[in-house]
Amino acid sequence: MSFHITSTVIQTEKIREQVVDDTCGAYVVFEGIVRNHHNGKSVTSLRYEHHPALAQSTGDELVQKALDKFPITAAYAVHRIGECVVGECAVFIAIASSHRAEAFQACQFLIDEIKTEVPIWKFETYADGESVYTAPCPNCIKS
Repeated sequence: MSFHITSTVIQTEKIREQVVDDTCGAYVVFEGIVRNHHNGKSVTSLRYEHHPALAQSTGDELVQKALDKFPITAAYAVHRIGECVVGECAVFIAIASSHRAEAFQACQFLIDEIKTEVPIWKFETYADGESVYTAPCPNCIKS
């Protein structure tokens, strides 16, 4: 179906309406939430930055790859950019299929691929005042 990048709050309940139809026996989602800690440090906020054209095209390719690889009826992914606060949804994956096993497999595949392939970087701010980019996706930095 599609990959989206947004700077606004992800409307998870509206996505279901776009993904599920009467042929679906399974609807599997992954919701990545901004947590309050990372590597033993207290996170107060974070910001996602991206390479707009490359992030969009890579995300589109990965959604299509999931649709080609698994017998699913729909795949939808959205990733936040900009400032996010603890507790907000940062990434949302929705998969619909006739059967649950394929939906779970496709969902796992898609979130893993997005986290390792799409050029979106996380900049975290900690309670002690330090701010750092966390490790980028391994395949996003090309020499």
